[in-house]
Amino acid sequence: MKKALFPAGVPKPLGPYSPGVVASGNLLFVAGQGPTDPAVGKITATTFAGQTEQTLKNVKAIVEGAGAQMSDVVRVGVFLSDMKYFAEMNEVYRRYFPEPYPARTTIQTDLPGFMIEVDAVVALPG
Repeated sequence: MKKALFPAGVPKPLGPYSPGVVASGNLLFVAGQGPTDPAVGKITATTFAGQTEQTLKNVKAIVEGAGAQMSDVVRVGVFLSDMKYFAEMNEVYRRYFPEPYPARTTIQTDLPGFMIEVDAVVALPG
């Protein structure tokens, strides 16, 4: 059984996907989130740090919209437009994910007009 999750304060999907899906009652799968500012519906940050901050705010809004916290995230996928941003990403990332950190994969890939995308798997409380 699965249920789509569309919490307030999250950018609207640009394609046929849900921002989050709860499966088996206790797992939340967060779709890849980019740096779209939900208040204006477009990317406003021009720096890598700014885009990372907005991306992780978007992930956090979905996590919290499901009744969880960032400490409940068990796996993260990070997609960078260039690996030169790896250290800078880690600086911002540490502010969003407490220890013990989630398992993580970070790869470089072509991204459509932005510098970072993040997806996650969350173990929902209860």
